[in-house]
Formats: sequence, structure tokens, C-alpha cells
Amino acid sequence: MEKNPLKVKKEHTKAAMSRFWGFTKGYRLLTLFCPLLIFLDVIVELEIPDAMGNVVDILNQLNNTSYDSSLIWGELTQKLIEMLLLCIATLIIGYLASRCSAIASMGFGANLRRELFNKTQDLSFENIDRLKISSLITRMTTDVSQVQNVYKNTIVQFIKGPFMLITALIKALSISKELSVVFSLALPAIIIVLAIMGYLAVPIFKKMLKTTDEFNGTLRGNINGIRVVKSFVREEHEKSKFDKVNTAVMEMNVRAQKLALYVTPAIMLIIYGCMIFSMWRGSYLIIENKTGLTLGEMTTFVNYITQVLSSLMTVLLVFVSMILAKASIGRIGEVFAEEPTVSDKGNNPELKLKNGDIEFRNVSFKYSKDAVKNILDDVNLKINSGETVGIIGSTGSSKSTLIQLIPRLYDPTEGEVLVGGNNVRDYTFENLRSEVSVVLQQNILFSGTIMENIRWGKPDATQEEIIEAAKDAQAHEFISGFEKGYETELGQGGNTVSGGQKQRICIARALLKKPKIIILDDSTSAVDTATDTKIRMALRSEKYSGITKIIIAQRITSIMDADRIIVIDNGKIDSVGTHEQLTKSSEIYHEIFVSQQEGVLAQ
Repeated sequence: MEKNPLKVKKEHTKAAMSRFWGFTKGYRLLTLFCPLLIFLDVIVELEIPDAMGNVVDILNQLNNTSYDSSLIWGELTQKLIEMLLLCIATLIIGYLASRCSAIASMGFGANLRRELFNKTQDLSFENIDRLKISSLITRMTTDVSQVQNVYKNTIVQFIKGPFMLITALIKALSISKELSVVFSLALPAIIIVLAIMGYLAVPIFKKMLKTTDEFNGTLRGNINGIRVVKSFVREEHEKSKFDKVNTAVMEMNVRAQKLALYVTPAIMLIIYGCMIFSMWRGSYLIIENKTGLTLGEMTTFVNYITQVLSSLMTVLLVFVSMILAKASIGRIGEVFAEEPTVSDKGNNPELKLKNGDIEFRNVSFKYSKDAVKNILDDVNLKINSGETVGIIGSTGSSKSTLIQLIPRLYDPTEGEVLVGGNNVRDYTFENLRSEVSVVLQQNILFSGTIMENIRWGKPDATQEEIIEAAKDAQAHEFISGFEKGYETELGQGGNTVSGGQKQRICIARALLKKPKIIILDDSTSAVDTATDTKIRMALRSEKYSGITKIIIAQRITSIMDADRIIVIDNGKIDSVGTHEQLTKSSEIYHEIFVSQQEGVLAQ
């Protein structure tokens, strides 16, 4: 039975919140010190209305001719100095509290982002495919910022608000219980207004996060594919596409802001109404002299009203922001709750690859458990260590999917994959993948120099080893042609080199590892046939003789000299043999060979 999605989301939220204290590591002292400063700040701040009331009463005495004016002015000066000192004190304490909360919240956010990033590094391709990259980016930016702000507000406003509210309310009651009746009307009114806001804002905020995911996806896709956009003159189309999603984000933010526009005036109306009522009622009591209320006490009471209602509003706004943040917390919790579909926990760290033997036993695979049809279906294949094997087939025949099972980028749905005589599930990722070099169809380079990118294959490699690998990959010549040679900056994604140059740098990175298995997934498609031939000749040299080489290609010329060629059709192995054998026995291979030969002759 499937789980209720709503229940699952609640579980994600609870699980994420239970982990939040761990993200305060390194900032707990500041987190605990901040409330102490807040308590002190409230105590000092609440003395200011009393001092202000005393000043008003002293000024009121000037109308009484029986008082010595010089004494009154001395007393007034003393009270004004006290007020100034109180203001300076609350300013300093408030600054310290804000600084502590800012540092603590920023540290909390940094720890949270780090753990989220580390978690994504542990996820398998299947997990990332399900969560989507654009959504993961939003979760590590917008969602983390939302939670970080709530954390800051919690250790400041959510502590200051209740303490200020209770203390100011007690002081207000001690001045006049009759005037305090205003709270019985104001408090429920503010609670109702903010409850309505929270109820209306939550669904809007959830939609806003979803729209932000779409925005990030559109932006990322456009920037990554900017060369394609320009080459197809699709700038206007992409601008229109961006405008659409950008407008959607704007509209969702406008809807959220509209709520604030209605709520703030409503609450301020309540606060000002209470002040006017208190002043009207207090003035009546003073004029009638029924309760002994002084003008200074009424002034103090009005100040306390403002502080009580403002504190209540602050508390409820923080509470509403917490409700809104639940969506972000749930989305973050979903990432933490994601269990990698491919994991090496519990595997034997002592188990190493003995050789480059590869065997597929009754292997079937599909990307989703809910999928009806397998991508790979009952594959049985054995590749001997040191053998050079070519793989060919039509587009979408699952060639790349097959080889991605070798380094456990995915696990087979059925059957098992053996490398070096052991099931790949028995190796740790480090022991398995350190002996398997894969150059995927999509050549990925990182910001940094050419040397830094090649050294990814072996972090402790010497410059001589890097140059040797680059020569074998036919990359040394063009690298040496750059002004800075191997120290040339590649830029993001390697956008300063051509597609063929990028492929050769990636091949050099793979060769540098000197692994037991090298997989080239159509990784010479962007180089000319002469360069392709030189790379294959280098791979046939003595230094790579003990390495198992798997070459996926669209061009038969790239694999025709392989020890064996595997023809794949619709996720099944159609035939296996040498080039000569397959041209006679495999209809699919023969058709590909003839069509490519005709293409060469036509040229």
C-alpha cells in the first residue's frame, strides 16, 4: 500500500526539524547568549515609559505655583539624563543581540547548506533524476534562506515578543485595570487578522517555491545551452520563455505582498484605535479624578499599550513565518529523507578489483520501478580483462545505460554485474570507481586550469604524468599551442575550448588514472578520424595492454579493430563478434557498415 503523500510530507518536516539543533554546531554559545541579551534589553526598554511618565508628571507640576521651579528643573534634568542613559543602554544591548543573532543564523544557514550539499553528493543518479537539479538548487538557496530567517527571528523576536508582551501587560495592569480592558478587544482582533493572513499565505508560498524551481530550471538550461541558443538564432524564443516564468514568479510575489499590504494597515488601525481609546478614557478618568490616575501614568500606559500590541504582532508574524517556512522545511527534509538507491554502506572496504573482468548475468534494468518496459532486458555478457570491446547500436538502444552499470552509477533491476570476479554491489564506491575510468557522452570540465582538470583523474599526479596522458589522448599539441599551456583557464564548463578539445582533455583525465577498466562512451565523436585513430593506437600500446577497454561509438571505424564488437538493439544484445564476422552474420551491423561506407563514398 502506498503512503499518503500528505503524511510523508509531515514526516519530512518533523525529521528535518529534529535535525536542526545539529546545524547550530559552532554557534550554540551565541544562540544561547542571544536570549540573555534580549531579556536584559526588554527590562531596560520597559523602564523608558516609566521615565517618560515621570517627566510628564514633573512638567505638569510647573503649572502649580507652590512648587519651586528650580527644583523641578533639576529633577527634570535628572529624569531626562536617566532616559538618555536607558536609550543608550538599550541601543548597545540591541546591537549586541542583533549581531549575535546574525552570526548565529548565518552559521546555521551555512551548516544547513553544507549538509544539504553533502547529502546530494551521496545521492544516486536515480534520486537526482526524481528530485530534479533545478529544485535542488532552490532548496539550497531560497528554502535554506527562508529557514535561516525563521531561525534568526526565533532566537530574537520569538523570545523578545512574549517576554515584552507579558512584562508590559503586567505593568499596564498595575497602572490601571480599568484602562486595560482595551486588551480584551485588541488581542483577539490581531490574532484573527494574522490567522487569516497565515491561512491565505501558505498555499501562495508553496506555489511560489514551485514557480521558483521552474525559474531556476529555465535559467540553468538557457545559460548552459547559450551556444546552441545563439547558433539556432533562438534568442527571442528564449526571451519569451524566460519572460513567462519570470512573470509567474513576479505575480506570486505580488500576491504575497498584497496580503502584507492589507495586514499591516489593519493591525496598525487596531493599535492606533487602542491608543485613542486609552487616551480618551484616561483623559476622562483624570478630569473626573475618579481613580487617581495622573497624566504621566496615562502616558506610560499608552506606551505600554503600544509595546504590548507591537510585541503580540511580532510574535504572531514570526509564528506566521514559521507556518510559511514549513513548506521549505518539508522540502529540505525531503532531501534528507531521500535514501540513495545505490549505496556502498556495509560493503567490504578490503575488497579490491583483481583485474578488469566484466560479466553481466541475466541483467535487466529500468529507470523507474513503475515503468512497464525494461530499458535493458536479460543481458548476458562476459568481457575478459585486457580485452578491447566495441559497442554499437542505434540511438536509444541503451548502450550508455549498459556501461553505467559497471561503475554502479545505477544498479540493475534484475540480475547482477560482476567486475574482477565479484558483484559490483560488494565493492565500496572508492575501490570500484577508482579502477573504472568513464568518459561519458556529455563531457564535463570544471572551472580552473587544464592541468587541474586533467589531475582530477589522479590528484597526486606529476606534471610528466599529466603530459604523458595528454599525449596519448592527442591533447598535448593543442594545449601547448595556448599561451599559458597547461595553466590555461578553461572557464565554467570548459567553454573556452572546442568540443573535440574538450573530449580529448576528458580522455586524458581518464587515462591518467591507469585504471583496470576504461570506458569511452562515444567520446571521440567530435574529433576527426585521424585523431580518433591515433587515440586508438595509443590505447593498443603496451602501457595499456592489461586494461579492459570498452568503446561505445556511432562510427564503425572507431571500433572495427576491437577484439570483439557487441551489437545492441532495443536493450538486448543482438550479436557479438569481430568486424569480419558481424558484417556477415549481423543484419543490423551490416546495414550500419554499408550506410557508413556509402556516406564515405558519397563524400
